[in-house]
Amino acid sequence: MILAVETSCDDTCAAVVTDAGELRSNVVSSQGVHARFGGVVPEIASRHHLELVNAVIDDALDRAGATLDDVERVAVTQGPGLVGALLVGVATAKALAAARRLPLVPVDHLHGHVAANFLAPDPFEPPFTCLIASGGHTMLTRVHDHAGYELLGQTLDDAAGEAFDKGARLLGLGYPGGPALSKLATTGDRAAFDFPTAARVGGLDFSFAGLKTALLYKVRELGEEETARRAADLAASYEHAIVTALITRIERALDGDGDPRLAIGGGVAANRLLRERAANLGVPVHIPPPELCTDNAAMIASAARYVDAVAFPGYLDVDAYAHAL
Repeated sequence: MILAVETSCDDTCAAVVTDAGELRSNVVSSQGVHARFGGVVPEIASRHHLELVNAVIDDALDRAGATLDDVERVAVTQGPGLVGALLVGVATAKALAAARRLPLVPVDHLHGHVAANFLAPDPFEPPFTCLIASGGHTMLTRVHDHAGYELLGQTLDDAAGEAFDKGARLLGLGYPGGPALSKLATTGDRAAFDFPTAARVGGLDFSFAGLKTALLYKVRELGEEETARRAADLAASYEHAIVTALITRIERALDGDGDPRLAIGGGVAANRLLRERAANLGVPVHIPPPELCTDNAAMIASAARYVDAVAFPGYLDVDAYAHAL
């Protein structure tokens, strides 16, 4: 049985998963204090992790009907993420493991998003192409086996989820704004405005900075009153541009693949339009349940099944890293 801890951003998470991929519990405590600042404040996130992490772990064990005596391995997100937030999880996991001389499995957060597809009762087995799109990351990978992934393309600047949130802020929808922008877009005309999709960026890399700037200039051009009147059209056109950029790269990645199969993970995987357009690609598509797409510890435990564990005391000097390796 694996106990996993995830604290890479502003969600304090713990989960219990078996070696067979059975999900026994998956607890996520979301910090609701960041909305007033329009984004996650790293120092505040770290302090809340300190307050919550032990209670979240206790809750995960209780829901799994287990105790620390049943745990055989401890897994933890090592990075990438907010380094102060990560250090809370890493220190907690090391302490739990060391106190019982259990092995520790440091897990890459992005590998976790890929490995969410491996959990029972509906595991999606490699090989497949995987899009990870969230507030902090946007990347295309080729998953040859359970142990890792091959990077095919990534964002050159901003992540797709960040583009959604910044666009929502420009339209006065608050933070986090991705779901609100997508809901507003359902009543708008996606052809009303022609926003860029970074067509100039070749290959499988992404870019969303120019799109955000285009929306900013359009809002300034329209003015406050006209922006409010046409907010739904702006949201629909903006969402269409983001999803088109994602789907275009997916199609490039799948082109020529003898057995094209697609998985999508990260918080943006919940987007209605992305799901619709992915379903129309004509290939098998797997999207984990929403609670396994956003940050969670179950995906970290899933990845830990395929990552070498570090025996005590070898992991005592394990450190967090902020950026993807």
